[in-house]
Amino acid sequence: MTKRVAFHTLGCKLNFSETSTLSRQLEGEGYVKTDFNDDADVFVINTCSVTENADKECKQIVRRIRRKNPDAKIAITGCYAQLKPTEIAAIPGVSLVLGASEKFNLPSRLNEVFSTTAPQQAAVYSCDTAEGLSFNASYSLSDRTRAFLKVQDGCDYNCSFCTIPLARGQSRSDTVKGVLGNMKELAGAGIKEIVLTGINLGDFGKGNSGGQGHAESFEDLIRAMDEVEGIERIRISSIEPNLLTNEIIEFVAGSRKFMPHFHIPLQSGSNKILQLMRRRYKRELYADRVAFIKKLMPHCSIGVDVIVGFPGETDADFKETAAFLADLNIAYLHVFTYSERENTLAAEMQARVPERVRQERNAILRTLSEHKAAHFRDQFRGETRKVLFESLGKDGRMEGYTDNYIKVGMDYDEHLVNTVIEVAVP
Repeated sequence: MTKRVAFHTLGCKLNFSETSTLSRQLEGEGYVKTDFNDDADVFVINTCSVTENADKECKQIVRRIRRKNPDAKIAITGCYAQLKPTEIAAIPGVSLVLGASEKFNLPSRLNEVFSTTAPQQAAVYSCDTAEGLSFNASYSLSDRTRAFLKVQDGCDYNCSFCTIPLARGQSRSDTVKGVLGNMKELAGAGIKEIVLTGINLGDFGKGNSGGQGHAESFEDLIRAMDEVEGIERIRISSIEPNLLTNEIIEFVAGSRKFMPHFHIPLQSGSNKILQLMRRRYKRELYADRVAFIKKLMPHCSIGVDVIVGFPGETDADFKETAAFLADLNIAYLHVFTYSERENTLAAEMQARVPERVRQERNAILRTLSEHKAAHFRDQFRGETRKVLFESLGKDGRMEGYTDNYIKVGMDYDEHLVNTVIEVAVP
């Protein structure tokens, strides 16, 4: 009997690329993919564990599945599964927990679960540490216009607030040759835009000779990608400011395929807080990167990650961050409220910021982000820019993004889906 499988992804673009790869693995084994809201024999949740809310959301989803599909098998993988496998296994209804080293063994582990007829506790396949993991290439194919392409995994930075090194292990990468091969597959599937994903993209090539006897670099990668035919647009999802070199910025400014769009984590505009976070730069370097980008590409969209309520962040520190962001020539913010995570240095720090204050600071920066986004869009209102239109959206309309990441909508026209056309920004 054919089994139906449904997937749900929590967290980052990297998780979406991996979920898509897991889906293709199971479909290759004869499973039929179905929507997560439909009935299924197997539900797979690919988890995040960056914040406490991600953990809670996973548990809520499991409860929701059990109410609707009490006999279904539930498999949990991803960062939460690596960090807290025992905790997940204790959630009623969970059948399978796969840590970082077992994630891509999902088909065989599910076969083992289905071959056991007697009631059983959740089968846990985890590793004590995420060190020593190999690189597993992944890409998403759920949307025929854009694809998330994983080129790097893991991180060696050990920021004081972050559990990702514990969940994903050391920095490691695909080779340039491997990435180009995946690009060609995506081009053959009709994909027009690729979004490069990784935990620390700028670290691409670490521990990777690429078969050439020397370590490849992120600049090597993007230069090679720019020459691949069939893909029209490439975006860099996120890159650390200390790894975003002038050479990379200059290359993107003159590129045929790379879009004028950067997402650069800041986390705080206070050098005191950046030091406590164990970030590898100061705010002055960040400001220099933004200024250089805007000098070469005044039309470039720049997104910023920022964390509010980090331990020790005083009102003065927050005001310093808010003022710094207000002065930056950026397009939008992704604002995160600090959440204590076990086994991190920050969780042991004193001078915790009250939850109410954290939420107030989050609201202030979200409002600032709305103003920044509106101002950025206003600069291009009425200007003609190239837009890649995606599938049918809400209310019979279709949406797409300009090269510099402004969302544009228009009445649905099936002939324009997955095409790049020039449109006046409304």
